[in-house]
Amino acid sequence: MKVKKLLALFTAVAVLSLGVACQNVNEVPQIIDGNQYLPTTSAEVEDSVPSPPPESPSVDTSISGSSQSGTSSKSESQSQSKSESKEEENLVKPSSSSSSSSSSQTSSNISHIVAAPPNEVRSMWISYLELEKILTNKTQAEFTKNIAKQFDTCKDFGLNTVVVQVRPFGDAIYKSEYFPSSYLFNGKQGGIGEEPFDALQIMVTEARKRGLRIEAWINPYRVTKDRAWQIHNDNPAKTLLKTGDAVDYKEKITYNPASRMAQDLIVSGVYEIVKNYDIDAIHFDDYFYPTTDADFDRDQYNLYKESGGKKSLAQWRRSNVTTLMRRVNETIKKVNKNILFGISPQGNNDNNLNGQYVDVKELMEEGIIDYLCPQMYFGFNNKICPYSQTLQMFNDMAKKTGVKIYTGLATYKFGKVDTWAGENGKNEWINTTDILARQVNDARQLSEYGGFILFRYDSTFNYKDFYGDNLSVYTQVETELKNLKNIL
Repeated sequence: MKVKKLLALFTAVAVLSLGVACQNVNEVPQIIDGNQYLPTTSAEVEDSVPSPPPESPSVDTSISGSSQSGTSSKSESQSQSKSESKEEENLVKPSSSSSSSSSSQTSSNISHIVAAPPNEVRSMWISYLELEKILTNKTQAEFTKNIAKQFDTCKDFGLNTVVVQVRPFGDAIYKSEYFPSSYLFNGKQGGIGEEPFDALQIMVTEARKRGLRIEAWINPYRVTKDRAWQIHNDNPAKTLLKTGDAVDYKEKITYNPASRMAQDLIVSGVYEIVKNYDIDAIHFDDYFYPTTDADFDRDQYNLYKESGGKKSLAQWRRSNVTTLMRRVNETIKKVNKNILFGISPQGNNDNNLNGQYVDVKELMEEGIIDYLCPQMYFGFNNKICPYSQTLQMFNDMAKKTGVKIYTGLATYKFGKVDTWAGENGKNEWINTTDILARQVNDARQLSEYGGFILFRYDSTFNYKDFYGDNLSVYTQVETELKNLKNIL
Protein backbone atom coordinates (compact mmCIF):
# COMPACT_ATOMS: atom_id res chain seq x y z
CA MET A 1 0.00 0.00 0.00
CA LYS A 2 1.17 3.53 -0.74
CA VAL A 3 2.94 5.33 2.08
CA LYS A 4 0.69 8.38 1.65
CA LYS A 5 -2.39 6.26 2.13
CA LEU A 6 -0.90 4.70 5.24
CA LEU A 7 -0.10 8.12 6.64
CA ALA A 8 -3.65 9.29 5.97
CA LEU A 9 -5.10 6.26 7.75
CA PHE A 10 -2.79 6.64 10.74
CA THR A 11 -3.55 10.36 10.97
CA ALA A 12 -7.28 9.68 10.95
CA VAL A 13 -6.97 7.19 13.77
CA ALA A 14 -4.73 9.52 15.75
CA VAL A 15 -7.29 12.34 15.50
CA LEU A 16 -10.07 10.00 16.65
CA SER A 17 -7.91 8.89 19.56
CA LEU A 18 -7.04 12.33 21.00
CA GLY A 19 -7.95 12.61 24.64
CA VAL A 20 -9.01 8.97 24.89
CA ALA A 21 -7.15 6.84 27.41
CA CYS A 22 -8.76 3.54 26.45
CA GLN A 23 -11.07 2.52 23.62
CA ASN A 24 -14.67 2.08 24.74
CA VAL A 25 -15.87 -1.49 24.67
CA ASN A 26 -18.77 -0.54 22.42
CA GLU A 27 -16.64 1.08 19.74
CA VAL A 28 -16.01 -0.75 16.50
CA PRO A 29 -12.24 -1.34 16.24
CA GLN A 30 -10.44 1.06 13.93
CA ILE A 31 -8.98 -1.01 11.11
CA ILE A 32 -5.59 0.27 10.06
CA ASP A 33 -3.63 -0.73 7.00
CA GLY A 34 -0.45 -1.77 8.74
CA ASN A 35 1.29 -4.54 10.71
CA GLN A 36 3.76 -5.49 13.43
CA TYR A 37 5.44 -7.03 16.51
CA LEU A 38 8.19 -6.91 19.11
CA PRO A 39 11.86 -7.96 19.33
CA THR A 40 13.20 -11.38 20.15
CA THR A 41 16.09 -12.34 22.34
CA SER A 42 18.00 -15.60 22.41
CA ALA A 43 17.97 -18.18 25.19
CA GLU A 44 20.20 -21.17 25.98
CA VAL A 45 19.86 -22.25 22.36
CA GLU A 46 19.26 -19.43 19.88
CA ASP A 47 15.48 -19.04 19.55
CA SER A 48 14.85 -22.52 20.96
CA VAL A 49 12.67 -20.96 23.64
CA PRO A 50 10.26 -18.02 23.29
CA SER A 51 12.14 -15.82 25.77
CA PRO A 52 15.44 -15.31 27.57
CA PRO A 53 16.13 -17.94 30.23
CA PRO A 54 13.09 -17.37 32.46
CA GLU A 55 15.06 -18.23 35.59
CA SER A 56 17.48 -15.36 35.15
CA PRO A 57 16.63 -12.16 37.04
CA SER A 58 16.20 -9.15 34.77
CA VAL A 59 15.13 -6.46 37.22
CA ASP A 60 16.05 -2.83 36.68
CA THR A 61 16.43 -1.83 40.31
CA SER A 62 16.23 1.87 39.52
CA ILE A 63 12.58 1.53 38.52
CA SER A 64 11.63 -1.68 40.30
CA GLY A 65 8.22 -1.99 41.85
CA SER A 66 6.85 -4.64 44.14
CA SER A 67 7.25 -8.21 42.92
CA GLN A 68 6.16 -11.73 43.69
CA SER A 69 8.66 -14.01 45.32
CA GLY A 70 7.32 -17.24 43.93
CA THR A 71 7.59 -19.05 47.26
CA SER A 72 3.95 -19.70 48.11
CA SER A 73 3.31 -22.99 49.85
CA LYS A 74 2.31 -25.97 47.74
CA SER A 75 -1.35 -26.88 47.59
CA GLU A 76 -2.64 -29.95 49.34
CA SER A 77 -3.07 -33.00 47.13
CA GLN A 78 -6.55 -33.67 45.86
CA SER A 79 -8.15 -37.03 46.56
CA GLN A 80 -7.29 -39.75 44.05
CA SER A 81 -9.54 -42.32 42.40
CA LYS A 82 -8.77 -45.99 43.04
CA SER A 83 -8.23 -46.65 39.35
CA GLU A 84 -5.30 -44.23 39.19
CA SER A 85 -2.92 -46.58 41.00
CA LYS A 86 -2.99 -48.98 38.07
CA GLU A 87 -1.63 -46.30 35.76
CA GLU A 88 1.45 -45.93 37.94
CA GLU A 89 2.63 -49.36 36.87
CA ASN A 90 2.80 -48.15 33.26
CA LEU A 91 5.36 -45.46 33.99
CA VAL A 92 8.55 -46.40 32.18
CA LYS A 93 11.73 -47.00 34.13
CA PRO A 94 15.16 -46.06 32.74
CA SER A 95 16.33 -48.43 30.05
CA SER A 96 19.16 -50.75 30.98
CA SER A 97 20.65 -50.09 27.55
CA SER A 98 20.87 -46.36 28.13
CA SER A 99 24.18 -44.58 27.80
CA SER A 100 26.26 -43.52 30.78
CA SER A 101 24.35 -40.26 30.85
CA SER A 102 21.10 -42.14 31.24
CA SER A 103 22.40 -44.54 33.86
CA SER A 104 21.98 -41.97 36.61
CA GLN A 105 18.40 -41.14 35.66
CA THR A 106 15.78 -41.80 38.29
CA SER A 107 12.67 -43.91 37.93
CA SER A 108 9.23 -42.41 38.41
CA ASN A 109 8.64 -40.49 41.61
CA ILE A 110 4.86 -40.29 41.16
CA SER A 111 3.17 -41.92 44.13
CA HIS A 112 -0.39 -41.16 43.00
CA ILE A 113 -1.55 -40.18 39.54
CA VAL A 114 -4.11 -37.39 39.61
CA ALA A 115 -6.99 -37.86 37.21
CA ALA A 116 -7.14 -35.33 34.38
CA PRO A 117 -9.87 -32.73 34.92
CA PRO A 118 -12.70 -32.47 32.38
CA ASN A 119 -11.68 -30.59 29.23
CA GLU A 120 -7.98 -30.54 30.13
CA VAL A 121 -6.14 -28.57 27.45
CA ARG A 122 -3.23 -30.67 26.18
CA SER A 123 -1.39 -28.48 23.76
CA MET A 124 1.71 -28.03 21.61
CA TRP A 125 3.45 -24.82 20.58
CA ILE A 126 4.31 -24.90 16.85
CA SER A 127 6.65 -21.98 16.27
CA TYR A 128 8.07 -20.20 13.27
CA LEU A 129 11.12 -22.43 13.67
CA GLU A 130 9.00 -25.47 12.79
CA LEU A 131 7.25 -23.53 10.03
CA GLU A 132 10.57 -22.62 8.41
CA LYS A 133 11.08 -26.33 7.75
CA ILE A 134 7.60 -27.25 6.55
CA LEU A 135 6.39 -24.03 4.87
CA THR A 136 9.33 -22.15 3.35
CA ASN A 137 9.60 -22.72 -0.42
CA LYS A 138 6.84 -25.33 -0.27
CA THR A 139 3.76 -25.54 -2.45
CA GLN A 140 0.31 -25.41 -0.92
CA ALA A 141 -0.02 -29.18 -1.32
CA GLU A 142 3.38 -29.80 0.30
CA PHE A 143 2.61 -27.57 3.26
CA THR A 144 -0.80 -29.19 3.71
CA LYS A 145 0.82 -32.62 3.83
CA ASN A 146 3.53 -31.42 6.24
CA ILE A 147 1.23 -29.73 8.74
CA ALA A 148 -1.22 -32.63 8.56
CA LYS A 149 1.59 -34.97 9.59
CA GLN A 150 2.46 -32.77 12.58
CA PHE A 151 -1.18 -32.57 13.65
CA ASP A 152 -1.49 -36.35 13.34
CA THR A 153 1.52 -36.77 15.61
CA CYS A 154 0.01 -34.42 18.21
CA LYS A 155 -3.36 -36.17 18.04
CA ASP A 156 -1.87 -39.66 18.27
CA PHE A 157 0.14 -38.64 21.34
CA GLY A 158 -3.01 -37.60 23.16
CA LEU A 159 -2.92 -33.84 22.66
CA ASN A 160 -6.07 -31.92 21.77
CA THR A 161 -4.80 -28.43 20.94
CA VAL A 162 -2.20 -26.78 18.70
CA VAL A 163 -0.90 -23.23 19.21
CA VAL A 164 0.46 -22.07 15.85
CA GLN A 165 2.57 -18.97 15.29
CA VAL A 166 0.76 -16.98 12.61
CA ARG A 167 2.64 -13.66 12.80
CA PRO A 168 6.23 -14.30 13.86
CA PHE A 169 7.87 -11.01 12.78
CA GLY A 170 5.17 -8.61 11.79
CA ASP A 171 4.35 -10.61 8.68
CA ALA A 172 1.34 -12.84 8.12
CA ILE A 173 1.02 -16.44 6.96
CA TYR A 174 -2.65 -15.75 6.20
CA LYS A 175 -4.65 -13.41 3.98
CA SER A 176 -4.17 -10.04 5.64
CA GLU A 177 -5.20 -6.52 4.75
CA TYR A 178 -2.71 -5.06 7.18
CA PHE A 179 0.37 -7.26 7.40
CA PRO A 180 2.89 -8.10 4.67
CA SER A 181 3.25 -11.63 3.39
CA SER A 182 5.51 -13.57 5.74
CA TYR A 183 9.12 -14.39 4.96
CA LEU A 184 8.16 -17.93 5.89
CA PHE A 185 6.67 -18.50 2.44
CA ASN A 186 9.86 -17.99 0.45
CA GLY A 187 12.51 -16.53 2.73
CA LYS A 188 11.73 -12.88 2.04
CA GLN A 189 8.99 -10.64 3.37
CA GLY A 190 6.49 -9.80 0.65
CA GLY A 191 3.93 -7.07 0.21
CA ILE A 192 0.43 -6.90 1.62
CA GLY A 193 -1.74 -9.45 -0.19
CA GLU A 194 1.21 -11.26 -1.80
CA GLU A 195 1.02 -14.50 0.21
CA PRO A 196 0.90 -17.44 -2.25
CA PHE A 197 -1.76 -19.24 -0.19
CA ASP A 198 -3.50 -19.03 3.17
CA ALA A 199 -1.44 -21.17 5.54
CA LEU A 200 -3.61 -20.35 8.56
CA GLN A 201 -6.77 -21.49 6.81
CA ILE A 202 -5.05 -24.74 5.87
CA MET A 203 -4.06 -25.27 9.51
CA VAL A 204 -7.59 -24.53 10.72
CA THR A 205 -9.04 -27.00 8.22
CA GLU A 206 -6.55 -29.75 9.07
CA ALA A 207 -6.98 -29.20 12.81
CA ARG A 208 -10.76 -29.48 12.56
CA LYS A 209 -10.49 -32.69 10.54
CA ARG A 210 -8.69 -34.23 13.51
CA GLY A 211 -10.88 -32.75 16.22
CA LEU A 212 -8.07 -30.48 17.43
CA ARG A 213 -8.52 -27.06 18.96
CA ILE A 214 -6.37 -24.40 17.30
CA GLU A 215 -5.06 -21.14 18.71
CA ALA A 216 -3.47 -18.29 16.74
CA TRP A 217 -0.17 -17.26 18.34
CA ILE A 218 0.86 -13.62 17.88
CA ASN A 219 3.83 -11.57 19.11
CA PRO A 220 2.10 -8.21 19.56
CA TYR A 221 5.03 -5.78 19.39
CA ARG A 222 7.87 -7.54 17.54
CA VAL A 223 8.88 -6.36 14.07
CA THR A 224 12.38 -7.69 13.42
CA LYS A 225 14.88 -10.04 14.98
CA ASP A 226 18.07 -8.17 14.10
CA ARG A 227 19.55 -5.64 11.69
CA ALA A 228 19.90 -8.20 8.91
CA TRP A 229 16.13 -8.59 8.61
CA GLN A 230 14.62 -6.60 5.76
CA ILE A 231 11.06 -5.32 5.99
CA HIS A 232 8.90 -4.67 2.95
CA ASN A 233 7.89 -1.16 1.92
CA ASP A 234 4.29 -2.12 2.76
CA ASN A 235 5.33 -2.66 6.35
CA PRO A 236 3.82 0.18 8.45
CA ALA A 237 6.82 0.09 10.78
CA LYS A 238 8.66 2.11 8.14
CA THR A 239 6.24 4.96 8.73
CA LEU A 240 5.85 4.54 12.47
CA LEU A 241 9.61 4.63 13.02
CA LYS A 242 9.52 8.25 11.90
CA THR A 243 6.98 9.22 14.54
CA GLY A 244 8.27 7.22 17.51
CA ASP A 245 5.34 4.81 17.39
CA ALA A 246 7.88 2.12 16.51
CA VAL A 247 11.40 2.02 17.92
CA ASP A 248 14.69 0.83 16.45
CA TYR A 249 16.32 -0.39 19.65
CA LYS A 250 19.70 -2.12 19.58
CA GLU A 251 19.29 -3.27 15.98
CA LYS A 252 15.78 -4.60 16.54
CA ILE A 253 12.55 -2.89 15.58
CA THR A 254 9.61 -3.05 17.96
CA TYR A 255 6.33 -1.24 18.29
CA ASN A 256 6.22 1.22 21.14
CA PRO A 257 3.81 -0.08 23.82
CA ALA A 258 3.13 3.54 24.83
CA SER A 259 1.84 4.42 21.37
CA ARG A 260 -1.91 4.62 20.82
CA MET A 261 -1.30 4.29 17.09
CA ALA A 262 0.69 1.10 17.60
CA GLN A 263 -2.06 -0.24 19.83
CA ASP A 264 -4.69 0.52 17.17
CA LEU A 265 -2.64 -1.46 14.69
CA ILE A 266 -2.22 -4.48 16.97
CA VAL A 267 -5.91 -4.50 17.89
CA SER A 268 -6.86 -4.28 14.23
CA GLY A 269 -4.69 -7.29 13.46
CA VAL A 270 -6.40 -9.34 16.14
CA TYR A 271 -9.82 -8.25 14.90
CA GLU A 272 -8.96 -9.46 11.42
CA ILE A 273 -8.06 -12.94 12.60
CA VAL A 274 -11.01 -13.55 14.93
CA LYS A 275 -13.43 -12.23 12.31
CA ASN A 276 -12.14 -14.35 9.43
CA TYR A 277 -10.91 -17.63 10.95
CA ASP A 278 -12.49 -20.43 12.96
CA ILE A 279 -9.98 -20.37 15.80
CA ASP A 280 -10.43 -21.17 19.49
CA ALA A 281 -8.14 -18.53 20.97
CA ILE A 282 -5.72 -15.69 20.44
CA HIS A 283 -2.42 -16.39 22.20
CA PHE A 284 0.26 -13.82 23.09
CA ASP A 285 3.63 -14.98 24.38
CA ASP A 286 6.06 -13.09 26.61
CA TYR A 287 7.49 -10.45 24.28
CA PHE A 288 6.16 -7.27 25.86
CA TYR A 289 8.62 -4.47 26.67
CA PRO A 290 12.00 -5.35 25.15
CA THR A 291 14.12 -3.51 27.72
CA THR A 292 14.25 -1.79 31.09
CA ASP A 293 16.28 1.07 29.54
CA ALA A 294 14.60 4.39 30.37
CA ASP A 295 15.74 5.84 27.05
CA PHE A 296 13.52 3.42 25.12
CA ASP A 297 10.36 5.53 25.61
CA ARG A 298 11.72 8.58 27.42
CA ASP A 299 9.88 11.12 25.24
CA GLN A 300 6.49 9.50 25.76
CA TYR A 301 7.03 9.15 29.50
CA ASN A 302 8.10 12.78 29.81
CA LEU A 303 4.93 13.87 28.03
CA TYR A 304 2.93 11.75 30.45
CA LYS A 305 4.65 13.38 33.45
CA GLU A 306 4.22 16.87 31.99
CA SER A 307 0.48 16.23 31.66
CA GLY A 308 0.28 15.52 35.38
CA GLY A 309 0.90 11.78 35.43
CA LYS A 310 2.00 10.42 38.81
CA LYS A 311 3.00 6.85 37.97
CA SER A 312 6.59 5.68 38.12
CA LEU A 313 8.16 4.54 34.86
CA ALA A 314 7.55 0.89 35.76
CA GLN A 315 3.92 1.52 36.73
CA TRP A 316 3.31 3.54 33.58
CA ARG A 317 4.79 0.85 31.37
CA ARG A 318 2.64 -1.82 33.02
CA SER A 319 -0.44 0.32 32.44
CA ASN A 320 0.43 0.56 28.74
CA VAL A 321 0.56 -3.22 28.44
CA THR A 322 -2.64 -3.65 30.43
CA THR A 323 -4.45 -1.16 28.20
CA LEU A 324 -3.49 -3.08 25.07
CA MET A 325 -4.48 -6.42 26.61
CA ARG A 326 -7.86 -4.99 27.67
CA ARG A 327 -8.54 -3.64 24.19
CA VAL A 328 -7.56 -6.94 22.59
CA ASN A 329 -9.89 -8.89 24.86
CA GLU A 330 -12.78 -6.49 24.27
CA THR A 331 -12.27 -6.76 20.52
CA ILE A 332 -12.21 -10.56 20.59
CA LYS A 333 -15.34 -10.82 22.71
CA LYS A 334 -17.19 -8.30 20.56
CA VAL A 335 -16.67 -10.59 17.55
CA ASN A 336 -17.14 -13.94 19.30
CA LYS A 337 -17.52 -14.44 23.05
CA ASN A 338 -16.44 -18.07 22.70
CA ILE A 339 -12.94 -17.20 21.46
CA LEU A 340 -10.49 -17.16 24.34
CA PHE A 341 -7.64 -14.76 24.98
CA GLY A 342 -4.59 -16.16 26.74
CA ILE A 343 -1.03 -15.07 27.37
CA SER A 344 2.16 -16.96 28.16
CA PRO A 345 4.38 -14.75 30.30
CA GLN A 346 7.63 -15.77 31.91
CA GLY A 347 7.53 -18.14 34.84
CA ASN A 348 9.59 -15.71 36.92
CA ASN A 349 6.97 -13.12 37.84
CA ASP A 350 9.58 -10.60 38.94
CA ASN A 351 10.75 -10.55 35.33
CA ASN A 352 7.17 -10.01 34.20
CA LEU A 353 6.58 -7.06 36.52
CA ASN A 354 9.95 -5.33 36.37
CA GLY A 355 11.58 -6.61 33.19
CA GLN A 356 8.77 -6.79 30.63
CA TYR A 357 6.18 -4.75 32.52
CA VAL A 358 3.19 -7.05 32.35
CA ASP A 359 1.10 -7.26 35.51
CA VAL A 360 -0.45 -10.71 35.22
CA LYS A 361 -2.27 -10.41 38.54
CA GLU A 362 -4.03 -7.28 37.34
CA LEU A 363 -4.93 -8.94 34.03
CA MET A 364 -6.54 -11.83 35.90
CA GLU A 365 -8.34 -9.75 38.49
CA GLU A 366 -9.84 -7.49 35.83
CA GLY A 367 -10.94 -10.43 33.68
CA ILE A 368 -8.81 -9.26 30.76
CA ILE A 369 -7.53 -12.75 29.96
CA ASP A 370 -9.21 -16.15 29.96
CA TYR A 371 -6.11 -18.17 30.75
CA LEU A 372 -2.56 -17.62 31.92
CA CYS A 373 0.17 -20.01 30.80
CA PRO A 374 3.40 -19.12 32.61
CA GLN A 375 6.46 -20.59 30.96
CA MET A 376 7.33 -23.03 33.72
CA TYR A 377 10.69 -24.13 32.32
CA PHE A 378 11.96 -24.96 35.79
CA GLY A 379 12.71 -28.15 37.64
CA PHE A 380 11.28 -28.95 41.05
CA ASN A 381 14.63 -28.07 42.66
CA ASN A 382 15.19 -24.78 40.86
CA LYS A 383 16.74 -22.34 43.33
CA ILE A 384 14.95 -19.20 42.13
CA CYS A 385 11.63 -20.53 40.86
CA PRO A 386 10.97 -24.09 42.06
CA TYR A 387 8.27 -25.55 39.86
CA SER A 388 5.57 -26.48 42.38
CA GLN A 389 5.77 -23.38 44.56
CA THR A 390 5.96 -21.01 41.59
CA LEU A 391 2.98 -22.56 39.82
CA GLN A 392 1.06 -22.47 43.12
CA MET A 393 1.76 -18.73 43.30
CA PHE A 394 0.15 -18.16 39.90
CA ASN A 395 -2.74 -20.41 40.89
CA ASP A 396 -3.34 -18.31 44.02
CA MET A 397 -3.47 -15.17 41.87
CA ALA A 398 -6.15 -16.76 39.71
CA LYS A 399 -8.50 -17.72 42.53
CA LYS A 400 -11.96 -16.10 42.31
CA THR A 401 -11.10 -14.58 38.91
CA GLY A 402 -12.38 -17.33 36.60
CA VAL A 403 -9.00 -17.40 34.84
CA LYS A 404 -7.58 -20.84 34.15
CA ILE A 405 -3.91 -21.66 34.77
CA TYR A 406 -2.07 -23.64 32.11
CA THR A 407 1.50 -24.72 32.66
CA GLY A 408 4.07 -24.20 29.91
CA LEU A 409 6.49 -27.14 29.92
CA ALA A 410 9.98 -27.43 28.44
CA THR A 411 11.02 -30.33 26.23
CA TYR A 412 14.24 -28.63 25.13
CA LYS A 413 16.28 -28.98 28.33
CA PHE A 414 16.89 -32.71 28.49
CA GLY A 415 20.46 -33.79 29.00
CA LYS A 416 21.57 -30.23 29.77
CA VAL A 417 22.93 -28.50 32.84
CA ASP A 418 20.32 -25.98 34.00
CA THR A 419 22.65 -23.01 34.47
CA TRP A 420 20.34 -20.76 36.49
CA ALA A 421 18.82 -23.46 38.70
CA GLY A 422 21.39 -23.49 41.52
CA GLU A 423 23.50 -26.32 42.86
CA ASN A 424 20.58 -28.58 43.78
CA GLY A 425 18.74 -28.04 40.54
CA LYS A 426 21.39 -27.75 37.86
CA ASN A 427 21.40 -31.46 36.97
CA GLU A 428 17.67 -32.03 37.26
CA TRP A 429 17.13 -32.20 33.50
CA ILE A 430 19.89 -34.79 33.22
CA ASN A 431 18.86 -37.12 36.04
CA THR A 432 15.23 -37.62 35.05
CA THR A 433 12.92 -39.76 32.97
CA ASP A 434 9.56 -38.51 34.26
CA ILE A 435 9.80 -34.79 35.00
CA LEU A 436 7.11 -33.92 32.44
CA ALA A 437 4.68 -36.46 33.87
CA ARG A 438 5.36 -35.28 37.40
CA GLN A 439 4.89 -31.65 36.41
CA VAL A 440 1.52 -32.31 34.77
CA ASN A 441 0.48 -34.50 37.71
CA ASP A 442 1.49 -31.76 40.13
CA ALA A 443 -0.37 -29.07 38.17
CA ARG A 444 -3.56 -31.14 38.14
CA GLN A 445 -3.77 -30.75 41.91
CA LEU A 446 -4.24 -26.98 41.64
CA SER A 447 -7.70 -25.49 42.02
CA GLU A 448 -7.51 -23.29 38.90
CA TYR A 449 -5.65 -25.72 36.62
CA GLY A 450 -6.82 -25.91 33.01
CA GLY A 451 -4.09 -27.67 31.03
CA PHE A 452 -0.54 -27.60 29.71
CA ILE A 453 1.38 -26.54 26.61
CA LEU A 454 4.62 -28.22 25.48
CA PHE A 455 7.41 -26.10 24.08
CA ARG A 456 7.97 -26.99 21.31
CA TYR A 457 7.16 -29.48 18.49
CA ASP A 458 10.71 -30.15 17.27
CA SER A 459 12.25 -30.72 20.70
CA THR A 460 9.35 -33.04 21.51
CA PHE A 461 8.74 -35.11 18.39
CA ASN A 462 11.73 -34.30 16.14
CA TYR A 463 14.09 -34.70 19.06
CA LYS A 464 16.83 -36.51 17.12
CA ASP A 465 17.22 -33.54 14.82
CA PHE A 466 16.79 -31.08 17.68
CA TYR A 467 19.42 -32.68 19.93
CA GLY A 468 21.70 -33.54 17.03
CA ASP A 469 24.52 -35.98 17.76
CA ASN A 470 23.78 -35.99 21.50
CA LEU A 471 22.79 -39.65 21.26
CA SER A 472 22.71 -40.14 25.01
CA VAL A 473 19.60 -37.97 25.34
CA TYR A 474 17.46 -39.92 22.84
CA THR A 475 16.48 -42.65 25.29
CA GLN A 476 15.81 -40.07 27.96
CA VAL A 477 13.42 -38.10 25.75
CA GLU A 478 11.66 -41.26 24.58
CA THR A 479 11.18 -42.39 28.17
CA GLU A 480 9.96 -38.96 29.25
CA LEU A 481 7.37 -38.95 26.47
CA LYS A 482 6.18 -42.47 27.31
CA ASN A 483 5.73 -41.52 30.94
CA LEU A 484 3.82 -38.38 30.00
CA LYS A 485 1.60 -40.17 27.51
CA ASN A 486 0.73 -42.80 30.12
CA ILE A 487 -0.99 -40.23 32.33
CA LEU A 488 -2.94 -38.51 29.56
